[in-house]
Amino acid sequence: MVGVIDYGMGNLLSVTSAIEMVGQTVKICHAPEEITGVDLLVLPGVGAIEHCMRQLREKAWIEKLNQAVLVQKKPILGICLGMQAMAKTSDEGGNHPCLGWFDSEVVRLQPSDSQLRVPQIGWNPTTYEKGSPYFRGLPAEPEFYFVHSYAMKCKNESEVVAWCDHGGRVTAAVAKENIFATQFHPEKSQDYGLKVLENFFKHFA
Repeated sequence: MVGVIDYGMGNLLSVTSAIEMVGQTVKICHAPEEITGVDLLVLPGVGAIEHCMRQLREKAWIEKLNQAVLVQKKPILGICLGMQAMAKTSDEGGNHPCLGWFDSEVVRLQPSDSQLRVPQIGWNPTTYEKGSPYFRGLPAEPEFYFVHSYAMKCKNESEVVAWCDHGGRVTAAVAKENIFATQFHPEKSQDYGLKVLENFFKHFA
């Protein structure tokens, strides 16, 4: 059973549909206590990090997520803003503390080419670590769909398992232990995105 976390800032319909397309049963978790009975978690997100963290805090998600992910080691997938929430801090609209699961900060994209716009919106070829189980079965540079103005910078480069170019290297996916997260939207990335989801669930089966 896959628990999709509903804290008020995720595109739940498209995420849920994509997860079901790769053969998983989904439970939308509207309250923290509802994640107790699920095997894996998905933290989606669209919007601004300040609102995201406020929602997680005010709806009492943070303590429950820390217990599930850091103590119980329940596998979790973060998507887009859900990935950024896993950093230590974000510079979006100030300086905001986040969950701190990765020793990283989220900073605004600053493409070296002035013709490249921010936010980055659209398909981008993505390079991944060849040994990563999350990209197994994909071509060398699959294209994924991105919509973001900020990206994660990790102090531990070994936790970066995929990246793309947008006037400079941009972190596309991170992983450590039971945590995997993508800056791109796998649920909007057609067959390649579905393969990433399938690989995530197979890895922790």
